[in-house]
Amino acid sequence: MYSMLDQRLTRLFNAKPHFLLNGRLLGLERETLRVAPDGYISQRPHPADLGSALTHPSITTDYSEALLEFITPPLPTVEATLQFLDDVHRFVYHHIGNELLWSASMPCILAGEASIPIAEYGSSNLGQIKHIYRRGLAWRYGRIMQVIAGIHFNFSLPNSFWASFQEQEGDRRSLQDFRSETYFGLIRNLQRFGWLILYLFGASPAVCKSFLDGKSTTLAEFDEHTCYGPYATSLRMSNVGYTNRTEKKSGVNVCYNSLPDYITSLTHATLTPWPPYEQIGVKVNGEYRQLNANILQIENEYYASMRPKQPPIGNEKPTLALKQRGVQYVELRSVDINPLEPLGVNAPQLRFLEIFLLFCLLNESPPLDIEERHLIDDNQMAVALNGRDPALILQRRRDPPLPLRVWAREILDRLTPICALLDSGETAPVYAAALAEQVAALADPDRTPSARMLAEMRSSGENFFRCARRLSEQHRRYFESRPLAEDRELFFTEAAQRSLQEQRAIEAADVISFDEFLQQYFTQN
Repeated sequence: MYSMLDQRLTRLFNAKPHFLLNGRLLGLERETLRVAPDGYISQRPHPADLGSALTHPSITTDYSEALLEFITPPLPTVEATLQFLDDVHRFVYHHIGNELLWSASMPCILAGEASIPIAEYGSSNLGQIKHIYRRGLAWRYGRIMQVIAGIHFNFSLPNSFWASFQEQEGDRRSLQDFRSETYFGLIRNLQRFGWLILYLFGASPAVCKSFLDGKSTTLAEFDEHTCYGPYATSLRMSNVGYTNRTEKKSGVNVCYNSLPDYITSLTHATLTPWPPYEQIGVKVNGEYRQLNANILQIENEYYASMRPKQPPIGNEKPTLALKQRGVQYVELRSVDINPLEPLGVNAPQLRFLEIFLLFCLLNESPPLDIEERHLIDDNQMAVALNGRDPALILQRRRDPPLPLRVWAREILDRLTPICALLDSGETAPVYAAALAEQVAALADPDRTPSARMLAEMRSSGENFFRCARRLSEQHRRYFESRPLAEDRELFFTEAAQRSLQEQRAIEAADVISFDEFLQQYFTQN
């Protein structure tokens, strides 16, 4: 099963791995709700001091006006990435008054759909398309599920690696095509083995009943205000959280067996009408309810645990950017926010993700068929809902089923040489230490973030909401005790001012109607 991995690692060790891997880039996107002092989602608009959510490169909003998203640039080290994210948190806390940044993936107290303000991006055509897309999500899925927050981990390898690796593989395609298809091999393996991320880093075993909004659930009752899964790791990644149930019912499945297959299948979903969405209507009484009535309004509506990414130029569609310039990096989206960490994530976790993604890239990755895709979905759901159950068995396409702990240990054992590869460029074996931490969490499930969160709730006698709010307040004190240096405060202040100027310039430059703008956007090819 791992012979190709072993062969590739041997070739990399013989080819000066430090040189080949030096220059890899990491990035983080952290979502977090702004919460009012009473514990409800904020009703205030996006603070002007933070700049324009439309154009700011590092501080924006996701679905809701209250759902902030912090974005680091691509950076060469874990330390630099976390430091930038830390700086953003400290700047934001300086400018949001008495509000809190919510510490967990699952949201705070919600007072129904109407309590969740949809994000606004100004009057430009570009701002309108972003807002109307979110309005469409509300009509299709409801607003409540849209305010779940997560951590996205962006990862890319340098050109020096790709040129050497292609030569080692004896591949004769263009470097762009080789890089894209190798990244797609990584994505397929991430899907196969991604349940391990939910076990190790899932941190959403409980949820406030206000999130369920009166819906029936099979979850156990922690108290009158909280439901939980005794063995759950990530309710965010389960059927309680965000899934593409409608798209799967429609019979459209996005294919990851190659970049052309991916583009074709995803484009098909954005062009195929879906009767329930046609019943909603697109433009009703002069107001858009959604961008269109297709299975997906745009490509990003399809939720995936990992996306292939190529930064768009201007208003370029993501699939067109991929078609023209290939995959530049991958975005891992299945990581929960750890409520026990001020940043929602820590350095050993990021290092483990680097190790794990290299394992997925270097290991053999055959095409996915329908049967294996169903097994992948079943395994993810099983681990999300019951990952810490010692009796949990997972299914495999080409091999007999295995207990989660046996399969996980098999995978973790294969990561040791990858740690050696990465530690060859370090002054200390930090990657080996990151792996050891996760080996310990596999041996003792009580060390996982999901178990630690439930233990925190039980030891404090608090339900999910009260515990998450206390941790949010604790994190706020942590950031406020370390004000930004003057030069960093100035850096973010000037970035906010520039973003507001850029938004005004975009609005002033519009010369066509929104209807025309929308038509031009969707007819790109």
